Amino acid sequence: MDKREFLKTTGAIVAGSMLSRIAGAQSAAAPRTNWSGNLIYGTDKLDTPGSVDAVRAAVKSAGKLRALGARHSFSAIADSNHEQISVEHLDEMSLDEKAKTVTIGGGVKYSQLAPWLDAKGYAVHNLASLPGITVAGACATATHGSGIHNGNLATAVAALELVTADGNLLSLSHDKNGEQFLGAVVALGSLGVVTRLTLNVQPTYQVAQSVYQNLSFDELGAHFAEIFSSGYSVSVFTDWEHHRATQLWVKRRLAPNDANQWPPEMFGAKLATEKLHPLAGHPTESVTDQMGIPGPWYDRLPHFRIGQTPSSGQELQTEYFVPFERGFEAVQAVEKLHRHISPHLYVTELRTIAADRLWMSMAYQRPSLAIHFTWKPEWPEVQKVLPMIEEKLRPFEPRPHWGKLFTLPPALLEPCYTRLPQFRSLLAHYDPQGKFRNKFVDSSLYAS
Repeated sequence: MDKREFLKTTGAIVAGSMLSRIAGAQSAAAPRTNWSGNLIYGTDKLDTPGSVDAVRAAVKSAGKLRALGARHSFSAIADSNHEQISVEHLDEMSLDEKAKTVTIGGGVKYSQLAPWLDAKGYAVHNLASLPGITVAGACATATHGSGIHNGNLATAVAALELVTADGNLLSLSHDKNGEQFLGAVVALGSLGVVTRLTLNVQPTYQVAQSVYQNLSFDELGAHFAEIFSSGYSVSVFTDWEHHRATQLWVKRRLAPNDANQWPPEMFGAKLATEKLHPLAGHPTESVTDQMGIPGPWYDRLPHFRIGQTPSSGQELQTEYFVPFERGFEAVQAVEKLHRHISPHLYVTELRTIAADRLWMSMAYQRPSLAIHFTWKPEWPEVQKVLPMIEEKLRPFEPRPHWGKLFTLPPALLEPCYTRLPQFRSLLAHYDPQGKFRNKFVDSSLYAS
């Protein structure tokens, strides 16, 4: 399938139902799309103001709009039929060593922040597998890395500033605003346009990672918690074939005098002797160093290097969060669908996320296992498989990643978020006319 046919087939994914639509008025020669190309945006109007005051003016004058980050969402969460706004030019960064925080503009990406922060002797607690995403966008969707004791990326937020629907600036902090702050951090782009974020930081640290191959699902089930506790960040990759995980990635945070020794075998899986890509057969130049080679946190916690094309590029992504204590049960349930999944799959990754208190986070009050699918660009086929996966996961009350593809109806989604009524009230207070709402938000949060 070539690029043009892929765009035509997948179209734009609308709300939780993920219906394809035709991008009628878009220019066929140069459509504006998301990162992977599965979504054609519904408007050609994109505002890129260069200052906070300009953001305020743009928001105040707009009728309807959505904030656009690094375009890495596969769902239509950032889409708009009216207008989009990007704060990519708000890229200032300021470190407060006394408070152990860093304040950044809403357009800053982790690929900008991380090396700059490390050079000053500091770090954040975790990173996603891809470094080229905006901090504000990642936090707004509760995007995450891995680690049984690591919260999602939004849990590092200490304060935020955003422009609300009336063009005013709203500043909220963990210390001063309590519950309102907890509702505003993961706001799905629906509360306003984030212009500044303050993150908690810590002293810089080194990480080493190694990869083990062919981990039996029998061993995974027998030692589930032990395996996911074997490193600071742990990922398990599978193609759902042969009752096994193809790769086990273990990332260890190193103390100054750590011997950094890796056993040749872990739970029956063999230590890899060469660098591997999560997707079989893909070149490894873009992948961060393995084989226990120590390096800075920002060049080990992600799977892919800064500035490199990550993953496959042209792909689809889906992810569901289930309770960690029932994680292997959920894996077993999905495994029963392997004949339906594997033909359309690049790879599945299993990661862990600590519980948090952020109202709309997928890990709200629930230590979680995230079951992530990187699909081939075959939306018609994937669209048929997703309801089958969601049905298998229904006993585990799955919470889909807001920025990825899912078909769960609002009637099943809403019970998973006990603070949704308060979140709706928060949105109604600051955006009574629904300036920041789009079809995705209306369908996912208001349709039931």
